[in-house]
Amino acid sequence: MILLNPKQHQRHYPDARSREMMLQTIQFFEGKGKQKLKADDRERTWYADFLEFQKREKIFADLLTPPAYGDADARWDTWRNCEFNEILAFYGLAYWYTWQVSILGLGPIWQSPNEELKQRAAQLLREGQVFAFGLSERAHGADIYSTEMSLARQSDGTYRANGEKYYIGNGNLAPMVSTFGKIADTGEYVFFVADYRHRNYDLIKNVCLTQSYVANFALRDYPITEADILSRGSAAWDAALNTVNIGKYNLGWASIGICEHAFYEALNHAANRRLYGMRVTDFPHVQQMFTDAYTRLVAMKLFALRAADYLRAASPEDRRYLLYNPMVKMKVTLQGEQVINLLWDVIAARGFEKDLYFEMAARDIRALPKLEGTVHVNIALILKFMANYFFFPGEYAPVPMRDDAAHDAFLFNQGPAKGLGKIQFHDYNLVFDAWNLPNVNVFKDQVAVFKDLLAFATPDAAQQTDTDFLMALGELFALVVYGQLILENAKIYAVDDATVDQIFDFMVRDFSAYALQLYGKPSSTTEQMEFCTKMIRKPNVDAARYQHVWRDHVLAVNGAYEMNP
Repeated sequence: MILLNPKQHQRHYPDARSREMMLQTIQFFEGKGKQKLKADDRERTWYADFLEFQKREKIFADLLTPPAYGDADARWDTWRNCEFNEILAFYGLAYWYTWQVSILGLGPIWQSPNEELKQRAAQLLREGQVFAFGLSERAHGADIYSTEMSLARQSDGTYRANGEKYYIGNGNLAPMVSTFGKIADTGEYVFFVADYRHRNYDLIKNVCLTQSYVANFALRDYPITEADILSRGSAAWDAALNTVNIGKYNLGWASIGICEHAFYEALNHAANRRLYGMRVTDFPHVQQMFTDAYTRLVAMKLFALRAADYLRAASPEDRRYLLYNPMVKMKVTLQGEQVINLLWDVIAARGFEKDLYFEMAARDIRALPKLEGTVHVNIALILKFMANYFFFPGEYAPVPMRDDAAHDAFLFNQGPAKGLGKIQFHDYNLVFDAWNLPNVNVFKDQVAVFKDLLAFATPDAAQQTDTDFLMALGELFALVVYGQLILENAKIYAVDDATVDQIFDFMVRDFSAYALQLYGKPSSTTEQMEFCTKMIRKPNVDAARYQHVWRDHVLAVNGAYEMNP
């Protein structure tokens, strides 16, 4: 089964240590139990028990340290980090968050030429410490052009740092806060490290009302020497963007883990409750909502897993991951919201109950599309790739499943964060044409019309600067990329044809909905509107296929998992 089930966790791992860490983490949370998990969430209890667990078992140390700086089992292995992302979020976003912001904090460190600071980070990981990423500011968010953190040069060659940072997870206890700013007299970008324990580090407040500590902190004449500097100039700029490339991908996995736990809980409730003399799951609309939720969740996971393969296979000659990564951040997290909405419509008021995981899921799923750059920022980013994707494909060797025990060294040597419009992609038609299923074929027809719109009713100069118009265009493009990688991975994971075609049932509907949005935009032309009407299609109806997916994949999960009390 493609969904995570902690009670039957029998996944393949290439080495014993990877399996051990995942099982230890599951055992920690199942030992904690749902009642304590929920009490800690309600009372916003700092997750010291989890941090102590990972420290004792050296979990972050082995998962987040490159081999050159760590112990025998240490490596940065995206495939197993995906697993860990999923497991943490399955039990609660707060636990995932402290891990996620440690990843972000480590990004500029492992990209730095400063060997002393890298050795210090490795030692702190062995000691069980967490890390922080001091990029965002209250007035500017993640607009790093406008950063106000400043290093003022002193007569003795040292610096004094002054400025505030905002939305900084782990900012309350990270001995190394990777902080982005500018050299005051030159305007040169710089990354340096600060320590929360220093007397010139002013921890102002936690800006969120959660278990996590999302800090607003200020550096007030904080002393910095050359030994504290990670990178400067274009290298600091690239470190900021490349760290986000690494970290934004994880948000999709948080959505996946949250949705999986919520799915089990919602189905267990609905399948064992009777209304009007029927089981809740006997109602046709309930079956439709669960089937949609399930197929959307499977699609999320297939896409995110396949994107990881391209991330791990990346090189200076193959940067396709720069399209797929923001897609995991943007598309997968939005789909997560839809999954929770569908499940919530079934269980209704039950979704508010304080003792259910679902109450946490319904709240936390909203955060993920809004972190590490909003959905809108990521749609604007992926549009840079659209022309080459549709009209100028390149030649690449096939990328296999990448679940091997390898260190992903390229992530910390991505090079300059530019040239996105020059990146080419393999021909998506070859992927779609390898499938002959009714709804996949309908979707292919929709994609062909969309390509014709781009070729023959090309957005004019005004539309290309109209973000409202571009958002709808970007959603259509995103669906094409989403469908491509889902189909690639459905082959790899041997997903049955019925499930694949049911996935494309909702893909056809979603494509039609976005086409209608584009049709209705104030700036859309008559010619563009004609293309949009041709994209609006009804999915193929196959009652036998639908009932097979509902009965053998969805309803079959009833009772498969429930967290220890």
